Amino acid sequence: MPQTREAIDHARAAKVPIIIALNKIDKANANPDRVKQQLTEIGIVIEEYGGETVLVPVSARRGEGIDELLDYILLVAEVQDIRANPNRLATGIIIEARLEKNSGATATVLVQQGTLKMGDNIVVGSISGKVRAMFNDRGKRIQKAPPSTPVSILGLSEVPQAGDHLEATEDERTAKLMAQRELEKRRAEAAPLGQVSLDTLYMQMQEGTVKELDVVLKSDVQGSSEAIKGALSKLGEENMKVRLIHEGIGNVSETDVHLAGASGAVVIAFNVKADGAAQREAQREHVDIRYYEVIYKLIEDIQAALVGMLEPTYREVIDGHAEVVQIFKAGKSTVIAGCRITDGRLTRASQARVLRKTEKVYDGKVGSLRRGKDDVREVLTGYECGIVLEDFSEYEVGDIIEAFSQERVAPGA
Repeated sequence: MPQTREAIDHARAAKVPIIIALNKIDKANANPDRVKQQLTEIGIVIEEYGGETVLVPVSARRGEGIDELLDYILLVAEVQDIRANPNRLATGIIIEARLEKNSGATATVLVQQGTLKMGDNIVVGSISGKVRAMFNDRGKRIQKAPPSTPVSILGLSEVPQAGDHLEATEDERTAKLMAQRELEKRRAEAAPLGQVSLDTLYMQMQEGTVKELDVVLKSDVQGSSEAIKGALSKLGEENMKVRLIHEGIGNVSETDVHLAGASGAVVIAFNVKADGAAQREAQREHVDIRYYEVIYKLIEDIQAALVGMLEPTYREVIDGHAEVVQIFKAGKSTVIAGCRITDGRLTRASQARVLRKTEKVYDGKVGSLRRGKDDVREVLTGYECGIVLEDFSEYEVGDIIEAFSQERVAPGA
């Protein structure tokens, strides 16, 4: 019954009325009297036992007691005079948020006051935007959402956090100003510290300049975030702890890097990337961004950093790009991509990936590099060449071949 106790603690802390829905009464081994006794033991006395808390037996599977539960909710709301004004600008709370491939940042909000409408300018934490689409709990597009309505909305530039407050504003300028104020407030609350990386953590800990590892966590879905948080909370010892100062869903943004820079934190990116602005800001502020796809590797690295055993890390450096303008066949199986170097340079030792309309379709190495009939070591910007990639032949005209290398990151860089 730990989850029930936690829910009751939250309700008491928020000073809101409690209604108990006693579920699964249809099960053969159901024991309602035992549950009622357990509730009494934690200070919840139901009406049947002379208390004031309403308890309604229900079966979600069979639909039993649902109408009675709804009636009691309305009755308690009337007795407690719990009302919401629908004729004002909306406020609400974010229940869930995620990053969708096709639609971008999507947030589920429970409207608490006012009516949220299509086109409303909104601010959620340090993010501003405009409601561009709104869907009810059945996925149907709607134009407005009155109080107590859960809706999914599109229109935010970033993925907000579950628990963030949403507020509709009179105009776009007001929303942006409120978001900026909140961002500055969060930055001010994070005291500036020397920059920390996993490479230098143990040394700084020994010198006494660092007592805890602050982490900004960005992940692909809420489930991953919860699992990582749980694992991180178990790491460290009395003299060195891991502290999560911010978590979010979606790619690492410039705002995340600013926060990490101001608080001396390391950014953990799990199954997400950092956008271009974030990467540039990270280099400027010397913020360490670590990318992971497997949780145990992430935890392994953090634990190794805490005990001074972390292996050296490498940073990816983009060497150049080539556009496929023609495709040739040589022999039975070799396919050559006729390319023009659009920027930088390509070498025979380069690692390479093939990008097709921003999607990666290959990741490997350059097999050979030719100009005319000659094998060459490198080709520079503006020149044409023939490229063969190892174990890849599915080129298309317009593909971009991105050459890159791995550069060792110096400690503290």
